[in-house]
Amino acid sequence: MKETAQNRLRRYNIKPSVQRMAVLDYLMTHHTHPTADTIFNALYPSIPTLSKATVYNTLNLLTEQGVIQMITIDEKNARFDARETPHLHFRCTECGEIFDFDLPPFQMEMLKDFEISDIQMYCKGVCPSCQKKKHSINN
Repeated sequence: MKETAQNRLRRYNIKPSVQRMAVLDYLMTHHTHPTADTIFNALYPSIPTLSKATVYNTLNLLTEQGVIQMITIDEKNARFDARETPHLHFRCTECGEIFDFDLPPFQMEMLKDFEISDIQMYCKGVCPSCQKKKHSINN
């Protein structure tokens, strides 16, 4: 059974307000690594009292509490991801899309003497779709 945004917020001891649940639910159901503006634009029609400041504050709270991950792979905008399992991100430098890739189990005991606050693994390059487009243009 899939965890709800409300239950996930409670698991992290965060009061589940309507806005917080809406932002987290969006991230949990849209695995597109959206920006704060994308989330605001998607939610505003159904929550007209929502402000951009509320979305940014909610994303900051969820990031600080470890509920979501802020991805800094995009130089222009922070992106957000609600996936909890360790994974690698690949950002296409042509279309800007971010892809998730599962990783083999990481041996955390290697870092047992380190205090870890954040782990991010990512690659940048050209995705297969953009490679095909480039190849068809050049031929």
